[in-house]
Amino acid sequence: MDVFSRTFLPAAAEAGLAVQTVSRHMPVFRRCVGSGDATILVTRCNRPDRPVTGDYLLLLTHRRLVVTQQTRLLHRLRLHLNTELRELSNVTWSPDPRLQSVEMAATAIDGIRERFLIRTSHPKQVWQLDALLNQAFRTRLRPPGARVVASIGDAPAVARPGMFAPSW
Repeated sequence: MDVFSRTFLPAAAEAGLAVQTVSRHMPVFRRCVGSGDATILVTRCNRPDRPVTGDYLLLLTHRRLVVTQQTRLLHRLRLHLNTELRELSNVTWSPDPRLQSVEMAATAIDGIRERFLIRTSHPKQVWQLDALLNQAFRTRLRPPGARVVASIGDAPAVARPGMFAPSW
């Protein structure tokens, strides 16, 4: 069993997802996520700006965010979002233990702002979800910085003594 399967199945069970739901969404997730990528979170979610469009299933791994949608009428599956975490910008989430939910928003690489509402069954789970999102987006991702070691034609900033002295 690969890393994805070993971590996906316990995460789905922890989220209380039915086996039928997991088996329906698994082929879509398999196409998007590599076998060596570990699952951080699997959960149901809704879109607060579009409440009647269907049910969504969110998968968060160490490298990717994948969201699938199941239509309400015909129960068809479609891929809603599939992106690497480093391609997301302005990722925010706001935990609300009173409503037992976390609202998460991120801007995808195409510039579209995606919003998801994740409901929990207990207020403690709100803080667990907050910690998982913090681990995925704050501690793992570093802003891309310029990594210029040297440019051609640049003189060294400080020459060490004897560095250019002839050694005869």
